[in-house]
Amino acid sequence: MSEWTLFEVFVRSKHGLNHKHVGSVHAVDAQMAIENARDLYTRRNEGVSLWVVPSALITASSPDEKEPLFDPSQDKVYRHASFYELPAEVGHM
Repeated sequence: MSEWTLFEVFVRSKHGLNHKHVGSVHAVDAQMAIENARDLYTRRNEGVSLWVVPSALITASSPDEKEPLFDPSQDKVYRHASFYELPAEVGHM
């Protein structure tokens, strides 16, 4: 028997523009994960698109790293759009 992989499932609803994490499924491959996710998370036809991603391939920041990861952007004003002056020909922005 094959080793089953844990996949994270993201669904885009009929009324949304982005995919939202809804849970996980086990499957032997990505196609089976899509089918399992469809059966489990879109039984009432609420989804229009599915993403499945092997859990082991997801990399995320830790809440403990919040300050060192995000604070440096605050001291670099040139990264903010308000730092730049718009040319006159682009006055409509």
